[in-house]
Amino acid sequence: MERDGQLQLYGVLAARLKQAHLRVANPEVPDGTRRELSRRLLAVTAVAKHDLADAARRLDVLTAELDELGIPDR
Repeated sequence: MERDGQLQLYGVLAARLKQAHLRVANPEVPDGTRRELSRRLLAVTAVAKHDLADAARRLDVLTAELDELGIPDR
């Protein structure tokens, strides 16, 4: 049962990471900002391999920053 919950969390996190990557790839994002955000997304992806809850928290912070920067969903 726990394994099913973990797989579901993986699916949710993967969908959120995909959306974040699409937002960062927005052509309106300056190159330097895009590089930094991409680096952070890769770090979140790496953390997800070992600790889904920590990765989700990190992604929450990054998503909030994308919102503050005004980077729209695509």
